[in-house]
Amino acid sequence: MGYVLAIGDRAYSSWSLRGWLAFAAFGLEVETVSLPMDDPGFAAGLAAFGPARTVPALRIEGVGILWDTLAIAETLAERHPGIAFWPREPGARALARALAAEMHAGFAALRRHCPMDLRAAYAGFAPGAEVLADLARIEMLWAVAREGRAEAEPWLFGDYSLADVFFAPVAARIATYRLPVGAEARAYVAAHLAHPAFRAWRAVALADPRRLPSGGDGLAELPWPG
Repeated sequence: MGYVLAIGDRAYSSWSLRGWLAFAAFGLEVETVSLPMDDPGFAAGLAAFGPARTVPALRIEGVGILWDTLAIAETLAERHPGIAFWPREPGARALARALAAEMHAGFAALRRHCPMDLRAAYAGFAPGAEVLADLARIEMLWAVAREGRAEAEPWLFGDYSLADVFFAPVAARIATYRLPVGAEARAYVAAHLAHPAFRAWRAVALADPRRLPSGGDGLAELPWPG
């Protein structure tokens, strides 16, 4: 259907990962255009996706440009009603949307202090109070999603959905910085790290020799836990 997705550095761009997973995890084909985020040519490359100013940015043939991950997700769900992007049950679907929206708009401390880095895990990272508060809220949301849904493991609402897409970079952050979460959250993180689409994205990320500043700079590296 003529999808072209502009993405940033695969190892570091959490929003690009979300945008790409909305295609790859559900079997939709998309052409990608990689725009390294610290490259002087980034703005010039993104100009082809105007008026977008950030990645991911999606061009849909005959429709136009989308530059927001929620807009991309909802548009794909609208254009492909036969694919279960969201849970089918209305209550679960509404809750899944609420979780994705909160992730989309919130958790600034986790984003700021634990930027996504898919290259390695790090020893010795000490999360501050704000990060710990974000983690507590995230664990609570994951528990609410599964409440009364025995079939919801390993994913939040049974089958993999866009809610899981939006939390994939969170799982990566927890793994990278060895953030303290409970057993159920660790199992959910492990499911993300083992997901075929996530693994495919990370494999391409590791093939890129470029390194950008990371929240793990100065810390000892550990083997990736996935």
